[in-house]
Amino acid sequence: MAYAAGVDVGSTQTKAVIVDESRRIAGRSLIDTGANVVRAAERAFQEALLNAGLREEEVEFVVGTGYGRYKVTFGNTQVTEISCHARGAVHMFPKTRTVLDMGGQDTKAIRVSPSGEILDFCMNDKCAAGTGRFLGAAANALELPLEELGPLALRGERPVKISTTCTVFAESEVLSWLGKGKKIEDILLGVHQSIAARSVGLLRRVGIEEEVTFTGGVARNVAMVEALKQRLGVKINVSQESHFMGALGAALFALDHILASRRPQVARGGA
Repeated sequence: MAYAAGVDVGSTQTKAVIVDESRRIAGRSLIDTGANVVRAAERAFQEALLNAGLREEEVEFVVGTGYGRYKVTFGNTQVTEISCHARGAVHMFPKTRTVLDMGGQDTKAIRVSPSGEILDFCMNDKCAAGTGRFLGAAANALELPLEELGPLALRGERPVKISTTCTVFAESEVLSWLGKGKKIEDILLGVHQSIAARSVGLLRRVGIEEEVTFTGGVARNVAMVEALKQRLGVKINVSQESHFMGALGAALFALDHILASRRPQVARGGA
């Protein structure tokens, strides 16, 4: 049995996925990236091996991806996170034609072909206003854990209007609404709707085609999924693996390399 791995080094978290030659996920891991990016990549890979019950030498090829992909020093090559998220999304949801990847520092809209090739993409260009970092700023201002934001926002009834386009001022605006007596739920609903609006704007730039698949860490936020559904008016694919989609795509690219190396080489030239 052949095994391949993908390590996605993100700005806030690092993910690793190991797949077998049947493209089944054998192991995975998720850790905080922290200040030592090289160490984070190594730790994530080792934890994925432990989760899979494998030794390091059993993994034949490793692909690094994410903003810190060149820090995956034990890897064999690197592939951009845009290609990896697209590949992972199409693998999990074969009818995917549009991908929204929302991470800690940036958001990407990607349009893909039926085979998972990139047709077009764009990224947010105004600070981190439409990303997980914006949610983090709101969480800090309200002194709430990140995982509580989504469920609380779903209880909101009268969303406030969040006007800032810069994460630096997000906390100030959230505190300002709090000072005016607005409910935390309504403030959070407004934050989620603001991010969703910016994300849909990105998607429209590449062209929204069904099916839409939501990837990245923010895909775990129930209020963000709901806000996007309401604005897009279409079903959004989200899975338990959404957070690992980049690492999964990288692992699939690594598996491609292994399988290609097994194919018999065609002899060139005549007799």
